[in-house]
Amino acid sequence: MQTRLQAGQGYGNTLNCILTVYRNESVVGFFKGMSFPLASIAVYSSVTFGVFSNTQRFISQQRYGDSNHAPALSDLIVASMVAGVISVGIGGPVDLIKIRLQMQTQPFIKANINLRHRATGFPAYRGPIHCVSSILRQEGLAGIYRGAGAMLLRDVPGYCLYFIPYTFLCGWITPEGCISPSPSSVWIAGGIAGAISWGTATPMDVVKSRLQADGVYLNKYKGVIDCISQSYHSEGLKVFVRGITVNAVRGFPMSAAMFLGYELSLKALRGDQAETNP
Repeated sequence: MQTRLQAGQGYGNTLNCILTVYRNESVVGFFKGMSFPLASIAVYSSVTFGVFSNTQRFISQQRYGDSNHAPALSDLIVASMVAGVISVGIGGPVDLIKIRLQMQTQPFIKANINLRHRATGFPAYRGPIHCVSSILRQEGLAGIYRGAGAMLLRDVPGYCLYFIPYTFLCGWITPEGCISPSPSSVWIAGGIAGAISWGTATPMDVVKSRLQADGVYLNKYKGVIDCISQSYHSEGLKVFVRGITVNAVRGFPMSAAMFLGYELSLKALRGDQAETNP
């Protein structure tokens, strides 16, 4: 729904989007383009969390001589920014394939009928593999990273508002004297951090989605600035908060589960290390 609201046409609000998708495409429509993200989410999440954690420990080692030293706010900012940059390299192609598969069922916009057609069949892609090969054939390797600039502008500050609130909320909720936060503390802190991050990232998420959806059949936008300009002139400022409700609502349970899995995995690994390296 998030992609349909942000890059699609004819959806007045979230409820209207749900009803329209169900009426036109049945339940299957809500799961279009999900096979590729599901296959890659484990790698994407582990790399992003791993980069953040290892960068933070590296900074602590260099600054304080102890990799387990409590990080300062500046340390968290740098580690979050590095994680955001790395995430684009992995997440950019994944998001592109998902969005192209989801948006290929959207009708042409009347205002765009004079734009250059890139494909004539409908639907344009038969699946993730065909989508990748079509993009590489028509747009080259750069086409796989279409929208990467907007994604950088979304993820670099977005991860700062993801990891930093989580770190401080976790420390605030966890009782003094406890070595590690409880699962409930992790769940709450992770969920709140996810809602904050996804909610504030929505404006640039709209731009990213539009740039990545652009090109299924038509080429409309020349880049980030052009996308912002065209979107603003045609739909006003309200276009940049499209999907904010979906983003914030989905951000809580998704992030809560991810942070909980991350912390439990770290605890299990540290326990194994303690047993093998007393």
